[in-house]
Amino acid sequence: MTTPIDISRLADCLRLAAKTEILPRFRNLGTDDVRAKSEPTDLVTEADEAAERMIRREVAAIAPDALFIGEESVAADPGLVGRLASADLAVVVDPIDGTFNFASGIPAYGVMASVVWKGETVAGIIYDPMGDDWVVAEKGSGAYLRKASGDQRLTVAVPTSISEMVGMASAGYFFGEMRERVLGNLAKVRFVASYRCAAHEYRTFGGGHVHFIMYNKLMPWDHLAGTLIAQEAGGYVARFDGSAYLPHHLEGGLLAATDKDSWEMLRREILEI
Repeated sequence: MTTPIDISRLADCLRLAAKTEILPRFRNLGTDDVRAKSEPTDLVTEADEAAERMIRREVAAIAPDALFIGEESVAADPGLVGRLASADLAVVVDPIDGTFNFASGIPAYGVMASVVWKGETVAGIIYDPMGDDWVVAEKGSGAYLRKASGDQRLTVAVPTSISEMVGMASAGYFFGEMRERVLGNLAKVRFVASYRCAAHEYRTFGGGHVHFIMYNKLMPWDHLAGTLIAQEAGGYVARFDGSAYLPHHLEGGLLAATDKDSWEMLRREILEI
């Protein structure tokens, strides 16, 4: 489909912010440049805020009529995220996904943006500043790894039995009895990990390197770009109850798998729903 925003310009905007505001601060943050938000591991840095300001200015030039929703903008104005459901056109941005890694000097972080048009995610971009490349998807057009040497189409992994599955699960946001149940049931798969960075987890899934990814906390800047990429790479994505994941959803969990049969098996064996 035709996306109402020039995706190449938006991708270049993410790269510019990374080159200008993020990379120069990587492993160069001072003590006062890092702050905790909701908890000690939920961090924001000067790089997050400066990058979001730059991206916001660039998006205003590319799409002046678009609602801009950034993670740090919502931290300052929590009511902003509620406007996403009724917006005709919105750009949703995570200036640094994996801020904990970034602040720790771990080179696993990314810059993400998605385009929401009339309540539907129609484009997603995940830029890796360390590798200087993008994973990009537009609805109905496939998912691609885009780098200087050209584009490579992405395809999810071949389905396999649960005992052979390798996956990603963000266990930190499962709580109480559900946490115990899910963590115990994950012993049924071959291997499970977490990069503490949805950007790289979605890239890994879309590239066919893992069989599933699972999240319980839903914020649009963390998942809109990645879920579209996962679907355009051939994967099956839904909330834990089997319903479609929409841009305004803030709860309900999220599971992506290589196909619907694998998704159903994981829901049954891991989530026990």
